[in-house]
Amino acid sequence: MKKLKFKTTIKCLGCVAKVTPILDAIIGGQNWEVDLTSPDRILTITAPETLADIEIITAIEKVGFKATKLA
Repeated sequence: MKKLKFKTTIKCLGCVAKVTPILDAIIGGQNWEVDLTSPDRILTITAPETLADIEIITAIEKVGFKATKLA
């Protein structure tokens, strides 16, 4: 498993509700969280080694948000 972090445009619990179904489908509900108190709205994911960053970025964009991989 690897830990991935993304800066996002997810701003509130309503936004989290929109991304929940797609992220749950990709990585499972217990494997991600968004820090809504951070100005950068950091999405942290615990993912299998085989999951590519672009899969998360594409999934987030499909529901109308942006995500940028953090180093």
